[in-house]
Amino acid sequence: MLLWVFFLVILTFSSGSHCSPPSPPLRIPRYADAIFTNSYRKVLSQLSARKLLQDIMSRQQGERNQEQEAKTRLGRQVDNMWADQEQMALDSILVALQQKPG
Repeated sequence: MLLWVFFLVILTFSSGSHCSPPSPPLRIPRYADAIFTNSYRKVLSQLSARKLLQDIMSRQQGERNQEQEAKTRLGRQVDNMWADQEQMALDSILVALQQKPG
């Protein structure tokens, strides 16, 4: 009886589909899937690279805008300082002229 079980096991393993090589009709869909997968990965990598470049460029543009705004603010502050000094100088001249006996 042990011999019959052995033969039955051998026949089961040898006739199973997992031991035989895949048939040609199965290879074509797998090949097509591989082509699709590779192409899809390339497209995804290109999209992610493009998004990364856009992020970098927008950051640089934002930094340029901040620098320009800082220069503009500094220029306004300097202009206000000069205007204040001119006003103070004019006020002191007027006060001096008013105090001068004449």
